[in-house]
Amino acid sequence: MILNILDAKQPSLRKKSKPVKKIDKKIKKLIQDMEETLRAQRDPEGVGLAAPQVGKNLRIFLMKPTDDIVVIINPKVISKKKLVTKTKKEPKILEGCLSLPHFYGPLIRDPEITIEYLDIKGNKLRKTFNDFEAQLIQHEIDHLNGVLFVDILLKEGKPLYEYNDGEWERVEL
Repeated sequence: MILNILDAKQPSLRKKSKPVKKIDKKIKKLIQDMEETLRAQRDPEGVGLAAPQVGKNLRIFLMKPTDDIVVIINPKVISKKKLVTKTKKEPKILEGCLSLPHFYGPLIRDPEITIEYLDIKGNKLRKTFNDFEAQLIQHEIDHLNGVLFVDILLKEGKPLYEYNDGEWERVEL
């Protein structure tokens, strides 16, 4: 079943999510529904979806950096590799969010992250992700902690852009 994605104004998106205690039928059904919801997103296309975005404050997110969907349950950050640059160039990727469709901002995130997590079968995994996948994971973990990408843009004084009818327009925060 395709679920409704909450708008960024919903207060529940600002709450820290609770760990999943048991991967039972209810959790598996939620993940299945989240997968259908993520695959259905076309305008804009979604590459990640956190449980809080569909009204469930649980530490679950899905990511789709390719056609395959990866399920991440109870992620724990083990380490991050900081970006080492001599100049403060804007990133080539403008980050967006399904809870704030058509709005994007230039966030620079750590280029490497190692996390421990459970998969849908309850297997404990430890994996290192780089570049786009690292950015995606950090974005989704922020959702689990009640943080939206626009919060970081505001904090860092970065611009926000709206993409509408093929045109980019800067939005005042």
